[in-house]
Amino acid sequence: MVDSVEAASYGHTASQPESESYLYPHLLKLLRRIEARGPLFEIGAGAGWTASSLTELGFQVTGVEPSADGVALCRRNAPRATIHMGSAYDDLAERYGRFPVVYSLEVIEHLYSPRLFVRAAYDLLEEGGHLILSTPYHGYWKNLALALTGKLDDHFTALWDHGHIKFWSERTLRILLAEGGFEGFVFTHAGRRPPLSKSLFVVAVRR
Repeated sequence: MVDSVEAASYGHTASQPESESYLYPHLLKLLRRIEARGPLFEIGAGAGWTASSLTELGFQVTGVEPSADGVALCRRNAPRATIHMGSAYDDLAERYGRFPVVYSLEVIEHLYSPRLFVRAAYDLLEEGGHLILSTPYHGYWKNLALALTGKLDDHFTALWDHGHIKFWSERTLRILLAEGGFEGFVFTHAGRRPPLSKSLFVVAVRR
């Protein structure tokens, strides 16, 4: 998900991204940990691979994706899911109602206005509902390893249109979510072992 009208040409492809190999299994583990059943809402559905896998397990997935090519791929890849054009800057709760679980994978790092994202997620959740977020992990040892191997430019590339513009830590995510009315934070890592993880996950509860 991105902040520009150019999101319609974000560039999703039909091929399954490598990140699905570690993001989806970790998401599924967290959903099982919180005993999630039934309806889920996805903010930033990408090309629909996660929604497809979850609907095959019996979850009912509703979601939004601001990219026109992404929505088209979602409808092809995840025909059992309900994915519409939209973003976290829309009044999603007014349109879709409330859900016990909202999840969003590798989205928040693309946003100029993450507080609006948190507000949308909060409004979508039932009282006591769970929010599950993932974002690329950044930490001292990982950043040092990237610097020593000459890969900082690749990792923090400025050449990716609609790419990452905010780099989150446990501390900054905790502050953002607490401001937005969440509590009960549980942080975990996916893809490699800490301190070189690829992604950071957080599960938070709507107060």
